[in-house]
Amino acid sequence: MLELICPLCQQPLLSGSRQWVCANGHSYDQARQGYLNLLLVQHKKSRQPGDTPTMLACRQAFLDAGHYQPVSDRIGELLGAGGPHQLLDMGCGEGYYTARLQQQLPGCAIGGMDISKDAIIKACRRGREIQWLVGSTARLPVADASLDAALSVFSPWSWEECLRCLKPGGQLLLVGPHGDHLLALREQLYDSIHPTPELIKALPEGLEIVNDQTLRYALDLTPTDLASLIGMTPHGFRSSPERQRTVVETGLTGLEVAMRMVLLQRS
Repeated sequence: MLELICPLCQQPLLSGSRQWVCANGHSYDQARQGYLNLLLVQHKKSRQPGDTPTMLACRQAFLDAGHYQPVSDRIGELLGAGGPHQLLDMGCGEGYYTARLQQQLPGCAIGGMDISKDAIIKACRRGREIQWLVGSTARLPVADASLDAALSVFSPWSWEECLRCLKPGGQLLLVGPHGDHLLALREQLYDSIHPTPELIKALPEGLEIVNDQTLRYALDLTPTDLASLIGMTPHGFRSSPERQRTVVETGLTGLEVAMRMVLLQRS
């Protein structure tokens, strides 16, 4: 299991039958679904942070159909090469990549964390072997220098928190969109395409890039899967419903996945 800390005082958390307690007496109940909520009310920016239930349902349907399995396979290859024993998937959503990692790295203690309680409730259905947590990537509820690896797929992360939690030699894998990612879709949904932000703007001291690659492959989607793809992304609420319907009805050619994967290592 991961070495958890109290989100209030940062003391180690010890588990009982259904409750986790720190030395200062702060306690956290484990939900009947199996997750542990370590997101304090004062650390929320909204009443229900994270993705909406509609986005989560669309993402689960799309991912479970296997369209991003090559992405999951490459993640497992990159992280598995380091032989991690303690790994945290930060911003795990409904747990697709986390559960796949648990299968790919059977000897690794894996945690999946998301700021959305709805997402984690869905993730719990993927397996009780994984330590499911509600928490924020801005305040990771794990002990200093306790992680061999951390993963962030299309999710916010904190350099400071990653450096704090990674062991010396520990690795951080960042997965995000290349400028070509789903370009054919974006060209149909918008009049103009905004540049894709850089995955890494400035590398902090203490981390070095050990692998930087872009995974590319074509997607050929049914109307149902195309609707799920749009609905699971911000395009679902940023673009016009009329254009979304047109894309789903007419289909798309030349749709390509282009995901940049940067593996960093702590010195």
